Amino acid sequence: MNFTFSANSSSHDAAVEPSTFQVGQIWQQVGDRPRDVSHLIDRTYRYHSVRELHWHLADRFARPIRSLVLSRV
Repeated sequence: MNFTFSANSSSHDAAVEPSTFQVGQIWQQVGDRPRDVSHLIDRTYRYHSVRELHWHLADRFARPIRSLVLSRV
């Protein structure tokens, strides 16, 4: 499964909280067309890394982590 996402970075005080991002929108590549799957995740959640989002998607779609490809635009 291939996913592409756009992110909104937060600008919190890095001394208090590490930088985080929220998913603005996420698409799953289905054939040659992207399909918006933003409604399937909590877009208010603040991810600490792309790796964390990768694991979240694997859990959400009940897929092995290695079967997902994730890229940021």
